[in-house]
Amino acid sequence: MTPDLAKCFEPTTLNGLTLKNRFIKAGTFEGMTANGIPSDALSRFHQTIAEGGSAMTTIGYCATEADGRLNENMLYMHEGIRESLTSMIDDLHQLGTKVSGQMGHGGGFSKNRDLRRKRPLGPNFGLNSLGIPQGMFFCDGMSIADIKHFTQQYHDAAKFMKSVGFDALEIHFGHGYGLCQFISPKTNKRKDQYGGSLENRMRLPLEVLAAVRSAVGDSFPIIGKISLTEGVRGGLHYDDAIKIGVMLDKAGIDGIVTSGGTSTMNPMIMFRGGNILQPMLKAESSMLMKAMLTLVGPRLFKDYPYHELYFLEHAKRLRDAVSCNMIYVGGASTNKSFELLMKEGFDFIQLGRTLLSDPALPLKAQKDSGYKSSCIHCNECVATIEHPSGIHCPRFFPAA
Repeated sequence: MTPDLAKCFEPTTLNGLTLKNRFIKAGTFEGMTANGIPSDALSRFHQTIAEGGSAMTTIGYCATEADGRLNENMLYMHEGIRESLTSMIDDLHQLGTKVSGQMGHGGGFSKNRDLRRKRPLGPNFGLNSLGIPQGMFFCDGMSIADIKHFTQQYHDAAKFMKSVGFDALEIHFGHGYGLCQFISPKTNKRKDQYGGSLENRMRLPLEVLAAVRSAVGDSFPIIGKISLTEGVRGGLHYDDAIKIGVMLDKAGIDGIVTSGGTSTMNPMIMFRGGNILQPMLKAESSMLMKAMLTLVGPRLFKDYPYHELYFLEHAKRLRDAVSCNMIYVGGASTNKSFELLMKEGFDFIQLGRTLLSDPALPLKAQKDSGYKSSCIHCNECVATIEHPSGIHCPRFFPAA
């Protein structure tokens, strides 16, 4: 084993948090939280990841408030789930794995039938494409008071998450969700201090980062997931990501996850490989949603053939521009790729699909220097996020 490859399996730290290796389970919505309650299935899912050797697993999409959920079966941070969250995290700690919570808010993108407001809130009035099948056609724009409330919810959620035992927090700045809607010129049409220039569009994300930092303290790890590009005309592109990363670095973030694409406009940039349209049509139960997917799917779900390390060149540009930890995600599925990432100066590797097909990847990769993941990047797992059994690899772990 070369020194660069060996580095993947050595202990290291993230703002004082010791991790036993460089592998982190990426945040995904697991679909195992009916009515917003953590389930035994969710705990077992992450225990499997822990037993497979990942240094840290990420509880995906922990909404900061009830209306921040994309649907009513997502977690949101409140006292009613304290006991179940604490128990789950304690069990994972017993297995030697750290636990990160991915902080998210859907902004103006929601199909949450338990919405407490009249409409979801984004940067400005607009179309709520996710909510159309539920009759939720539009989102409203946030007032300054709404923005202050939004930021406070991140503060309060972060304080709660630290108190229940999370070891780190990941703020989701990408993929077209609430904070990304402010960052992107495609979705942010505001005319005040929160719109216009990139500096203004980053105002709310930086305020949120400051609020989360004030809630958890200087010695608690905070990382952020960004979209290197949204892959749509008029949206964020690779050069913007450099500026965004530098701003987050200067604001004191401990690590940046270099993802890409947008769930709302071009998701296939992050899911290179098999097109997810047909699996989604097969999984969809709503006839209206099937009709919409049939109509707009070919334009929304573009074809991006898979190749290893498909974000590497642009992630390296950001690596050279910041001093914080860099966490690579995007097409890393072999020891050859893991070795190259360490050689190129990345600090951690986030894994998503590969851990669904083989949760024991870190243990197997450490034993076999020629390791290659069993994942074939078919993306059929993506269509299982709302499956009754939760997210899974249909090829290697068919649902009961």
